[in-house]
This record gives sequence, structure tokens and C-alpha cells, in this order.
Amino acid sequence: MASITIVIPFYQKQTGVLQRALRSISQQTFQDFDILIVDDQSPLAAEGELQSLSSEERARIQLIRQPNAGPGGARNTGLDHVPAESRYVAFLDSDDEWTPDHLANAFEALTRHNADCYWDSIEGGDEFSYHFGISELAKSAGTVRLEGKPSLIEIPDMASVLLQDWSFLHMSCMVIGRPLFEKIRFEPRLRLAAEDILFFCDCILAAKRVLLCENAGALRGEGVNIFHSIDNDSPQFLRQQFNTWSALNTLEQRFSRRPQDIAVIRSYKNRARRQALWSQARQVKRRQMPQFALLAKWALRDPAILQSAVQLAVGKLAP
Repeated sequence: MASITIVIPFYQKQTGVLQRALRSISQQTFQDFDILIVDDQSPLAAEGELQSLSSEERARIQLIRQPNAGPGGARNTGLDHVPAESRYVAFLDSDDEWTPDHLANAFEALTRHNADCYWDSIEGGDEFSYHFGISELAKSAGTVRLEGKPSLIEIPDMASVLLQDWSFLHMSCMVIGRPLFEKIRFEPRLRLAAEDILFFCDCILAAKRVLLCENAGALRGEGVNIFHSIDNDSPQFLRQQFNTWSALNTLEQRFSRRPQDIAVIRSYKNRARRQALWSQARQVKRRQMPQFALLAKWALRDPAILQSAVQLAVGKLAP
């Protein structure tokens, strides 16, 4: 009968990662919560990570096991099992930690301001340098400051702001209300790229009110991250760029009546095409076969990639 249900997708190989996340939950100043852990066919079973918990701590946790479906699919399973009494869902990646006031700040902000979508900031190490805090975003024109402690702001047209740069949002900092978690789901087929960004946009577009908190709510962890091993030379890079293009193509449909946002989305789609083609050109240079099957699948959905390929070839051959 908790007010907040915490959804944790779990796929790890190192012991202690989940225990660290759960420890940060137990230290929350707000304690009206229950926990759903979705074991996504993890190499290290989640059950073993729960053995050291007290019976009282274990009673608040429901563990669900499923065949591997990726982080989006695991979060969807969690959302499908949220109890009817829960008012909010808070997401936590299994390798991240929360600061002690994360849930308290979120619950207070959402209830006081009649909102259904909330993020606070995340802090991390050097590998997380591309993320920036919500305090930086607060410098944007049109920002409305709602409270000082915690530092709560509201930004008009958040969807457009997100499209310009989404590096201020993180899944472990997100809390949503029942009107959103009852109907919005992740696209699990985009498991290598952008399923979280698409979910963010869908929630923002459907929310009655979006709140941002400058306070740090989460600390980035060091567990398994599917992106760490994917670079321009990785066999998975083309799939990642195709999934990114697919997510952007879906976003373009969502924003069909917002021409100023369509231009931004199309520029991102062009970048995904170029990065994909450059990666395949690098494979040819190394005397490796391009991934023709996936390129053909991409071209069937997106004939514009053929034009990009011609432009790349002309650029390479031009004097």
C-alpha cells in the first residue's frame, strides 16, 4: 500500500552492485515505498543479491524474472506490475545510487504542485562528463523558479528544450505519476539506443506539468553499461545508429505539428545516417565486409540513406 513504487531493471555480472543501490533506497528520508526488481535474465541472478537483506527489507521487494528483453523491456515489465495503490513510479538503474532526499523531494514537489513528471540532477565521474546539471538548464530564458529548498524550477515547452540537448535528464532521476505510467511504455526494440529519450518525450508531451529540481538526486554507478563497449568500430555500432534513427523517426511523427522541432529532429537523423555510413566505410578500409543486410533494411525504411551514401562517396572522391 505504498505511495511510490520503485522499478529497477537488473542485468549485472558483478556482485554488490544491486546491494549498493538498495542501500541507497533504505537510507531515503521518505520511506513510503515498495520495490519491483526485474531480473532480465541477468548473468548474476538478482536473488543472490537479496540474501543479505533483513526480512523487513525483503518484504518490500517483489522480484520478477523474465527472458532477456533489454532495459526498456524490463522497465515495461515493472510498469505492468505496479500495484493499484501506488501514486508514483520512481526509476532506478541497478548500478546507480540515490541521495537521501531524492524520494522526499520528488513526492513533495509532485503533490504540492499537482504535477505528474519530475526529474532532479545526477552526479557522476569523468565518463559521465557529457551530462550537465539542471542548474545549468535553469539559466535558460523563460525559466520559472518555484521553490528554493529544494531548488525547484519549471521550463515552458520542455519538449523543445529536450530536443535541443537531452543530456540533463537521466532515468534514475525520473519520477512519474499514475496518468503517465498507466499508459506510456518503452520501445524495447530500441535497446541499444534512445528508448529512454523516446520515453522522456512521450511523458513530457502527455504530462499535465513537468518539474525539474536542481538538487542532486542520484549518483552514477559503475555497473554493466551496454554503451561502454560500443564505439565506431564495434559490430554493434551500425545497429545502434539504426535504432537511434528509428527512435528519431518516431519522434518526428510525435512532433509533426511543431515545424521548429522537426528541423532539429531531421538534423539528428542526418547525423545518424552519416555516422553509420562512416563506420561502414572504415570497415571497407580495413578490408572487412560492410553489414549489407542491416544497411538494406535501413534503406527500405529510409531511402534518404542512399542519398547520404552518394554524398559520402562524392565527398571522398572529390579533389
